[in-house]
Amino acid sequence: MTQKPKVVLGVGGGIAAYKACEILRRLTETGHDVTVVPTEAALKFVGAATFEALSGNPVRTGVFQDVPQVAHVKIGQTADLVIIAPATADLMARAAQGRADDLLTGTLLTARCPVLMAPAMHTEMWDHPATQDNVALLRSRGTIVMEPASGRLTGKDTGKGRLPDPVEIADLGRLLLTRPDALPRDLEGLKVTISAGGTREPLDPVRFLGNRSSGKQGYALARLAAQRGAEVTLIAANTEALPDPAGVEIRRVGTAIELRDAVHKSAEGADVVVMAAAVADFRPVDLADHKIKKTDDGPPVITLTTNPDILAELVRKRTAGELNTRLIVGFAAETGDPHHDFLDHARAKLRRKGCDLLVVNQVGTDKVFGLDDNGGWLLSSDGTETELPLGTKAVLAANVLDRIAGQFSGQVGNL
Repeated sequence: MTQKPKVVLGVGGGIAAYKACEILRRLTETGHDVTVVPTEAALKFVGAATFEALSGNPVRTGVFQDVPQVAHVKIGQTADLVIIAPATADLMARAAQGRADDLLTGTLLTARCPVLMAPAMHTEMWDHPATQDNVALLRSRGTIVMEPASGRLTGKDTGKGRLPDPVEIADLGRLLLTRPDALPRDLEGLKVTISAGGTREPLDPVRFLGNRSSGKQGYALARLAAQRGAEVTLIAANTEALPDPAGVEIRRVGTAIELRDAVHKSAEGADVVVMAAAVADFRPVDLADHKIKKTDDGPPVITLTTNPDILAELVRKRTAGELNTRLIVGFAAETGDPHHDFLDHARAKLRRKGCDLLVVNQVGTDKVFGLDDNGGWLLSSDGTETELPLGTKAVLAANVLDRIAGQFSGQVGNL
C-alpha cells in the first residue's frame, strides 16, 4: 500500500478494554493509521483521551457527532480492516442483528473490508446458545470471530472467554491486511498436533546443548489452525517467551525425549501432525549431577548419542498400521554446501523421512531463526514443489495450512 493502511479499532464495554491500548500501540508503531471507535460503555473503562493520544485521531461514539462528515458511513467505507477488541456478548449480539444504534455498529454495517472480532466475556456467556448462535451467524456472513483464550477472567473466575493476547490480535490483523482470505473456517472437525520450539539436552545442572529456534513459526501455525477451526494441540519446547495462542491446548516439554513422548501420545488421535520443532540430533550420554568445572587438564570429553528421529518414527508407525494420522508434515532447516544447494538436501530428506509434505527453510546467519519473516519451499511426496514467498511467519503458516486444507478437500488451496 502506498498510504498507511486504515484500521478501525472498535472497543466494546468490557474490563478487557484496557488491553485495546496495547493493540493500538502495536498497530500504530507498525505504520497503520488507526481510528478508535469505542462504545459508550468502553469509555467507562478507558478514557477517550488515552485512545486519542495513542492513535493521533479523534475519538467519537455517537452518530450525531461530526455529522457533516457522515462518520457512521465514512469510517467503515474507508477502512482497510476493522478489529473489535474486546468483542463483548452484547456487542456481537447487536452486530449479528444488524443494529446501528451507535457509531461502532453503524461502522460495521458500512465496512466492506475484513472484520476481526476478538471475544472477551465470562465462560458461561461464551457458552450460552444465544452467543454461539450469534457467532455462527457472524461467521456465516464473513466476519472472523476468533476463538477466545482460556485463563483468568474477572474476579477469581478462570475458564474460556479471556481476550486473546494483544500481540496475537495485532498479528492476525496485519495478516488480514496482507491476505484477507487467510482465516477461512476450513479445518473444522480436524484434530491437529503441532510441535514448536527447540529442544535442550542437559549437560549438567547449568548447561545444555540446544539450538536457536524461537518457536515463532510453530506458534503461528498453531494460532492460525485454531482460528481456522481445528482442534489444536501444541507441543512446545522451551517457548516460555511467546504468548499462548488462543484456543490451543499446550503441552510443554524440554528435551527431545520428552517431545517425542508427547508427540506420539498426541498423534494417536490426530488427523494431522506438523513437526515444526527443531529437535536436537544428539544428546549427552551422561548428565553430570554438578556443574562441570574448568581444570588444568583441559576441557572435558563429552560423549554424545543420537536422539530418536520422531518424524520418521511417525511415518513408520503409520505404515505399520499403528497410527491413523492422515497427513504428516515435516520441517527442514537446511544450508547448502560446496557440492549441493539446500533444496538438494531437502529432497533427499523428504525421501528419507517419508512424510507427506516437507516445509524447507534455508537457514544461516540472519535467516529464519528468531526473526519475524520466513520463506522457503513446500515439497510434496507426489513430487510437486511450491515456493513459499518471503513474508511474515503468519503468511507462511497460512500458505502451509492452505495446502493442508486442500489435501482434505481434494484441492491444493491457494498455493
